Amino acid sequence: MSISTPQALHRRPYTQPNMGGRQRIVIAKPGLDGHDRGAKVVARALRDGGHEVIYTGLRRTPEQIVRTIMDEDARFVGLSSLSGAHSHLFPRICSLLRESGLNDVIVFGGGIIPESDRPPLFSAGVRAIFGPGTPSTEILEFIEEASTKDNPKVLAVWDVEKSAWRSFRIDSVKEVAA
Repeated sequence: MSISTPQALHRRPYTQPNMGGRQRIVIAKPGLDGHDRGAKVVARALRDGGHEVIYTGLRRTPEQIVRTIMDEDARFVGLSSLSGAHSHLFPRICSLLRESGLNDVIVFGGGIIPESDRPPLFSAGVRAIFGPGTPSTEILEFIEEASTKDNPKVLAVWDVEKSAWRSFRIDSVKEVAA
């Protein structure tokens, strides 16, 4: 199921990199998770870092989140999950983004996400996962760096522990030389 709109989207299939300028970022809490302190802290840090942030509020469906991204013409979406539903909800949002022609939206996540759950999320299209205690400067560095990336065949994942990019091929999810 894709999200439809009564008029054609006024977006290019892949936006041109804009060298780390001000970004439109949606911060969303999918599912029934009712804890939003972390999402609000990230939203404020991104806003204080010079970005335009749209916070969706609690308990949003994947369809509502994708519709907000579409309506706001956002380049990034940050998803927060503390409930354990990330394994279902994050890939669903990534799938709906692709089905809706929003292939240029960069998805990142945060919350309590075990290491063993991360590879399937990366292969679904999530570009980075930030755990509890991640400094806001690292998230801002990720946004700055990711906004300059423009190769849809390579998935660049921000490694929080090493503060560096790791590149993967989307079709195989195998690490490639940087």
